[in-house]
Amino acid sequence: MHAVLVAVSVESGREDDSRSHLQNNVIPATRQLPGAVAGYWLAPQGGQGYATILFDNEEHAQAAADGVPSRVPDFVTVNLVQVQEVAAHF
Repeated sequence: MHAVLVAVSVESGREDDSRSHLQNNVIPATRQLPGAVAGYWLAPQGGQGYATILFDNEEHAQAAADGVPSRVPDFVTVNLVQVQEVAAHF
């Protein structure tokens, strides 16, 4: 299993827009990605948001990571997109 780790900055005052975009666009699209297992998006604090999305293999995780920049609106800046192998989970 591999994870895509994402860190973003949300433009001040656009937190509600960001949450709406997440619920209406990002999550439904991510659910449809090949190999998607689970996704966790943390509520932005201080303008910073984080996500961890789990995939069944590295190939699927990398393909998803490559598409992250195209899925964010103009009021969100992608600071980090990283693929890592999952060492353990419960």
